This record gives sequence, C-alpha cells and structure tokens, in this order.
Amino acid sequence: MFEGPVQDLIDELGRLPGIGPKSAQRIAFHLLATEEADLTRLQEALQKVKIGVVFCEVCGNVSERPRCRICADARRDASLVCVVEEPKDVMAVERTREFRGRYHVLGGALDPLSGIGPDQLRVRELLTRIGGAGGGDGEPEIAEVILAMDPNTEGEATATYLVRLLRDFPGLTVTKLASGLPMGGDLEFADELTLGRALAGRRAF
Repeated sequence: MFEGPVQDLIDELGRLPGIGPKSAQRIAFHLLATEEADLTRLQEALQKVKIGVVFCEVCGNVSERPRCRICADARRDASLVCVVEEPKDVMAVERTREFRGRYHVLGGALDPLSGIGPDQLRVRELLTRIGGAGGGDGEPEIAEVILAMDPNTEGEATATYLVRLLRDFPGLTVTKLASGLPMGGDLEFADELTLGRALAGRRAF
C-alpha cells in the first residue's frame, strides 16, 4: 500500500476493465514520471470523451454528432444491419472490409447474474428500427439482420433471444456469423481474416 494520492490513483486505475493491481501500479508510476504537458493532454482527452462524445441516435455507436459517420453515409446498404454488443465490435467488423451495411449496437449482452436483461439493452430500439424501416423516410426496408455476438455463453443467449423476437417480422432474414471464431472469446480480438470469413460465410438461423 502506498500513501495518499498515489494509492488513490492505483485504486482508480484498477477499476478499469482488463487492468489488474500490478498493471495499475505500473501505469500510476509511469504517470508520475510523465511530463506535465503529456498529463495535460491526457486530461483534456478524458474530458473531451465525456463532453464531446454521444451515442448515435440510429445505431447506438459512439459519435461526435447525433448520427455517426456510418449511419450518415448514403453509400452504406441500409437494408443490411449487423447487430453487435459494443461499439468496439463495430470497429472489429469494419477492419474486415467485408461489410458495407449498417450497425445496431445493443450496449452489452444478456447476463441475468449481473442484472442485465433485455430492458438494459437496446433491444426495443432494434425492433422499432426494423418495424419502422421503409416507412416513407427514404430508408429501404431492412432485409437481413446479422447477429454478430461474442462467441461465449452470454453472446449465444443474446442471439437466441433475438432470433425469437425477429422471426415475427415477415420477409426478414436473420443470420449469424459462421464458425471459425473460438468459443469464449471476444469479437474485438478476432483477427481480420477469421472475422471476415465468418462474416462472408454467415448462415441463416
């Protein structure tokens, strides 16, 4: 245990996902040795994230404007929607360069043990988006929904739940990523080639 502000910093860093006690300690002492100008830039970046970043009103992705750059891009295929858990998963799929549709970010996955149910996710927004598409606002009807959940227990449960809801929409094709992604992993850590093949080889439920 260190004294005062140093231990406070280590404790706060340790609350971040993926940062254990040793990593938190290393980061804290790195920051102590960092030039003041570098720390100022870090502070400003953190403030801008809280003040200047919003969630896209259409898909839920992080954005600087009410609509993210993908939803605002008229060249993207609005009839094709890829459903992912987190904004980081959007970037993972984009890196494959295999997908030219749009996205829907749920904001997580079903996890009853942690108190995360359908009401804590953007499920209702997805259903509204599918049901309201092609309603005279210039947007085509959504023809296919690709479920790109993380290949783990929570992701599989979320995909199964969504399939039960989406099968009530006539003419809607619901697909999931092909095999090749390791079970228990996260979409963001899949390499571009594996994820690209899983996307290209998606199959219908």
